[in-house]
Amino acid sequence: MKKFFYCLVVLLLTVTNNFAQSKSFVKTSGKNFVDTDGNVLILKGINIGNWLNPEGYMFHLENTSSFRLIDNVIKELTGTDDAVKFWQTFRDNYITKEDIHFIKSTGLNHIRLPFNFKLFVVEDYPEVYLEEGFKRLDDAIKWCREENLYVILDMHAAPGGQTGDNIDDSWGYPYIFENERAAQTAVDLWRKLAERYKDETIVIGYDLLNEPIAHFFENKEELNAKLEPLYKRMTNAIREADKNHIVFLGGAQWNTNYKVFGEPFDKNLAYTFHRYWMPPEQDQIQEHIDFRDKYNVPQYLGESGENEDEWIDAFRKLLEKNEISWCFWPYKKMDSTRGIASFIKTKEWEEIIKYAEGSRKNYDEVRKNKPSREVVNKALSDLLENIKFKNCTINGGYLKALGVQ
Repeated sequence: MKKFFYCLVVLLLTVTNNFAQSKSFVKTSGKNFVDTDGNVLILKGINIGNWLNPEGYMFHLENTSSFRLIDNVIKELTGTDDAVKFWQTFRDNYITKEDIHFIKSTGLNHIRLPFNFKLFVVEDYPEVYLEEGFKRLDDAIKWCREENLYVILDMHAAPGGQTGDNIDDSWGYPYIFENERAAQTAVDLWRKLAERYKDETIVIGYDLLNEPIAHFFENKEELNAKLEPLYKRMTNAIREADKNHIVFLGGAQWNTNYKVFGEPFDKNLAYTFHRYWMPPEQDQIQEHIDFRDKYNVPQYLGESGENEDEWIDAFRKLLEKNEISWCFWPYKKMDSTRGIASFIKTKEWEEIIKYAEGSRKNYDEVRKNKPSREVVNKALSDLLENIKFKNCTINGGYLKALGVQ
């Protein structure tokens, strides 16, 4: 009899613990996200772009469009040692706990956090891991935990490149789908991230690949066929360590094409689409709603924006009418009202733009066209100061368009 009651107690404790564990994470439940209390959760958030994966256009650069190209310019202007110091200070200042506190204060309930794999892995030696990327995610997650602000981790730039354009800091082609080492590096990195953050309840989940496979490749259909199999490999690696967090799957062709998907292959999946520069009308999102209804899975608008406040307001209301969670782009960038926060573009930075966008095809042109050391130092030091939250301008019209304070 005692043995029976002992076994009963153990069973009840196990069930209770498992129930408590399952309730401690944001989950999917049919078409919905549910919070830690089991209530339906509509996600409303902002993308922390440009911090852990800088993009040229956010600094008013055009041809110098990706992180590696911007980094080359900084190294040409300052040398490698000072370039490393510049990026370390940039990452120290661009997003801080003050930024996270402010985002929470507006009424938004989560951030999507894009990152570049190069902060975690040496590209040419993928067996060598770097602490920098993990440290930055640790900091952001800690600040978000303190503010009770949810986080979605987004691999914006994957090994080999998943998009084949500037946004993935690639070499102009989505090589991850053809280079096995690149694919395995991405799989292994997701496994490590899952192992590290498996107990973090403030983390909602993992957005595996941002905007895979641009539309302009002639063999895009061949590449599209390889997308879901790679997602399955990544998900399997994640599930080895982490069975609780949601896995987010983005469609092909800039997160628009869901025809690449079969039936959901995991019990805790959400599907994410991006929409820019189209009429904010029902027919523009209907295919994603139809997919939601067909497979009984949540939809998540992972990116949209870069438009006038009136458009942002109209599209946000359309999403909410259809009970679709959303995350607009971006939180902060240079001299722009198309985001929550804006920092100053100085006249010295204009000289950096002129140099970066000008001809640098040989060493003679690099030497001849450089701005003076004084201009370079002032441009970079001013930038590092201006990006701090206390020195940014908050765009009230953008916040109002998001329906928050």
